[in-house]
Amino acid sequence: MMTVRFPLALMLVSLLGLTGCMHSPPVPMFQLDPGTPEVPSEKAGMQVLLGPVTVADYLQRETLLQRQPDGSLTAASDGRWAGSLAADIDQLLLRQLSWRLDSQRLVLAPGNPGFTPEVQVLVTISRLDSGPQRPAVLEAQWRLLDRSGKLRDSRLVRLEEPHAGTAADQVRAQSALLQQLAGQLADAVKPLEGQQPVAETPRKPAQPAAAAKPKAPPQPKIPMAAPVRTDVEVFRF
Repeated sequence: MMTVRFPLALMLVSLLGLTGCMHSPPVPMFQLDPGTPEVPSEKAGMQVLLGPVTVADYLQRETLLQRQPDGSLTAASDGRWAGSLAADIDQLLLRQLSWRLDSQRLVLAPGNPGFTPEVQVLVTISRLDSGPQRPAVLEAQWRLLDRSGKLRDSRLVRLEEPHAGTAADQVRAQSALLQQLAGQLADAVKPLEGQQPVAETPRKPAQPAAAAKPKAPPQPKIPMAAPVRTDVEVFRF
C-alpha cells in the first residue's frame, strides 16, 4: 500500500502547484506617458538634433525599481517596464520638444546625412526613480551646442513630483518630470533660433623669428705707414 499511496500523493502536490501557477496574476507592464503634445501642422521650423540622451546604467533594465526609505533600490513585484526605458525617454522628449518648438525638423542623434542642426541638445539623466514612500526624482544635466559645436548653455537639474504610492502613479509622476525637463529645454532652445554661431576670435599669425642681421665682412687690415726719417746725417769728404 505504501508503494501506491506515495506516488499518488506526489501527483496531487504537483497538480496543486500547477494550479497555483495558472492562477497567478500577470505582472502589469508600464510605459512613460508623453502627455498630449500636438503634432506641428507645418513641416518648417527650427532644426534641432536631440541627443545623445544618456541614461544611467541602473535604469537600463526592464525592472521597475523602487527607492526605499533608506535610499536603497529594490525590484518592484507589481510592475515592470514594457520595453526599453531609454527608448521611451527619447520618444517622450522628442515629441514634447517638437510640440513646444512648433517644429517637425527634430531628429534623434546621430542624425541624418545632410541634416545641419541649428542647435544640438545633449542630455544626461543620472537619476529617475521613485518608491512607495519616496517622491519621484529626476536628476539630469543638459547642454546646448550651436551649429559650429560651441557650448551656448548648460544646466544641472533636480526635479521632484509627489504621487499616490502605486506603481501606476509612480510612472505618471516620472513621466511628468520628463515633461517638465522638456519644457526647460524648449525655453532654452527658442532664443537660439536663427542665431549665427559664435565667431571665433581670430588669432594673430605667429610672428616669424627676427632674422639675424648679417655680420659685416671684416675690414681688410691696411699696414700702417711708418714715418720716413729725415734726421739722417749725411757725411761729405
